[in-house]
Amino acid sequence: MRWVEFASHADVRGTLTAIEGGQDVPFDIKRIYFVHDVQAERGGHAHRDTHQVVTAVSGRCELTLSDGEREVSFVLDDLRRGIYIGPMLFIRTANFSPGTVLVSMASSHYDKARSLRSWPEYLEAIRP
Repeated sequence: MRWVEFASHADVRGTLTAIEGGQDVPFDIKRIYFVHDVQAERGGHAHRDTHQVVTAVSGRCELTLSDGEREVSFVLDDLRRGIYIGPMLFIRTANFSPGTVLVSMASSHYDKARSLRSWPEYLEAIRP
């Protein structure tokens, strides 16, 4: 997990922020999805082999990642950077401000079978 900076170019007309797969995002993007109109905590899962970069394009929320031993939390509130999330990290998002829109760029197409959908299932999968 680490911050990923996106190139932003500002002039009198405004700011353009570009994100390119294989360059800004360290993988080819296969899927993009948006999380919005959030009423409760989201996430609560891990992806077995999917890489992601997640950013808030509007609003603010907290993203917490765990490897089963330690947790790290990030505040997503700047569309000029996102969090790179490698496989097998447990993901939770919470404390969404009104109007928050998250975008996730993923290295694979969605397949529910490739996800660990609960904390106990995740802990069992990472156990040596």
